[in-house]
Amino acid sequence: MTRVIFLGPPGAGKGTQAKTLANDCNIPHISTGDILRQALTDQTPLGAKAQSFMDKGELVPDQLVEEMVQERLSLTDTNSGWILDGFPRTVNQAVFLEELLHKLNQHGEKVVNLEVPDEIVIARLLERGRKDDTEEVIRRRLEVYRSETAPLIDFYHSRHQLLCVNGNQSLEEVSAELKKVIAS
Repeated sequence: MTRVIFLGPPGAGKGTQAKTLANDCNIPHISTGDILRQALTDQTPLGAKAQSFMDKGELVPDQLVEEMVQERLSLTDTNSGWILDGFPRTVNQAVFLEELLHKLNQHGEKVVNLEVPDEIVIARLLERGRKDDTEEVIRRRLEVYRSETAPLIDFYHSRHQLLCVNGNQSLEEVSAELKKVIAS
């Protein structure tokens, strides 16, 4: 059973690698970023609440994201496994997820940290050309990542769940390394 949580800075390639791995394993790729962007496009109440935070490069409040994740992990297509991309982003969210997975009787998740230097991340995000990807906003997102998300690395390391992968390689090299560490 494959259950993988992806960590790493914005632009590290989490989404690309998560989609590839999900397709290879025939399990759902659950991206909170995609769920949020869809909520913005559809102008849902959640989307409206999230918009003001995302425009400033801030994290969407835990409660909003947790509700979405709980709803998604409760669907039957997650019974054979899943890949989480973009959640958890804080230690509080990780504790919430740990409790949720216990309630749902879903165990054995592995946590992959894609490591990529800041300057590479900035260049990648500027290339993708989204309107919210200005250099100023990207640098702010990296600050937020370091202050709020990076402690997750220690959290999962202390639980012996953390696997580190060099994300500053070709897509194929990262995919191959991922498959190797997840299979071990």
